[in-house]
Amino acid sequence: MKKLGKIALAVALGLSMTACSSGTAKKDKSDVKIGVIQYTEHPALDKAYDGFVKQMKKAGYKKSQIDFKNAQNDQSNCETIANKFVNDGDDLIYAIATPAAQAVKGKTDDIPIVISAVTDPKAAGLVQSNKKPGENVTGTSDLNPVEEQIELLQKLIPNAKKVGIMYCSSEDNSIVQAKLARKAIEKAGMEAQDFTVSETNQIQQVAESMVGKVDAVYIPTDNMLAESISSVTSVTNENNLPCIVGESNMCEGGGLATYSIDYEKLGEQAGKMAVKILNGADPATMKIQYQSKDDLQLYINRKVATQLGITIPDEYQDATDIGE
Repeated sequence: MKKLGKIALAVALGLSMTACSSGTAKKDKSDVKIGVIQYTEHPALDKAYDGFVKQMKKAGYKKSQIDFKNAQNDQSNCETIANKFVNDGDDLIYAIATPAAQAVKGKTDDIPIVISAVTDPKAAGLVQSNKKPGENVTGTSDLNPVEEQIELLQKLIPNAKKVGIMYCSSEDNSIVQAKLARKAIEKAGMEAQDFTVSETNQIQQVAESMVGKVDAVYIPTDNMLAESISSVTSVTNENNLPCIVGESNMCEGGGLATYSIDYEKLGEQAGKMAVKILNGADPATMKIQYQSKDDLQLYINRKVATQLGITIPDEYQDATDIGE
């Protein structure tokens, strides 16, 4: 059951409140309770949490006021955690990754929710518009520079004609990125082919199915594959099939290269938004924020490049080597 709106509740109890129903009542910092739900455990999402905590501490909130829960890649856990935070009457909920955000949004229209590591909040049904959220949800998107990543693929693997797009078919964020990747691949004159998984135990089999069918692989910032990236790259690298991946930790796990956003900075952005909301700002009017292109970083796993016999073009010689 969704919580009664704060203004309606205040009237019923004969109380006065200092914020609108889509925001949060201002109170002493020491009394604020913040729930954090992270969908799964992998370095990118961990950094989104670390950045958030860093910013909240900087604003004067203590880590002891933050109730952190990890759903361990289990949607039923997301539902249980979301129920807990709502029943606890938390002042704000920080949801990391799309499934976690969707679970929390389904439980309350009242408690402010700040999201992060969600590619397209509108497509995920979390906001009315990314520019004008309209309800109790706002936050930061981890939309990747997909077109630039496909350009990187072409530069590193110039003879590639067929590109496999590997992603989880049950993650809305991955579906959005896969569509963008297909468009970019076809625009670049190559052929795209989807390879999808819905469960972790399918990953190795699907990775093996790509061998001999495509010349390169593109993997977006998919939560399931990010957590199990080594299961993919142990197959692809062994079979001389290079992978361009969505973010740096996946590159560290055996991907060839990426243009990556900084997830810690993304968490810090979300933290700044949370502080504003706790000070009375209305999330309904706070547009979804994206990371600046200036914050993007080029990473190349030179160890993998050597293994695959790939020569790094001169224009990429200054890239961060993540394979040392």
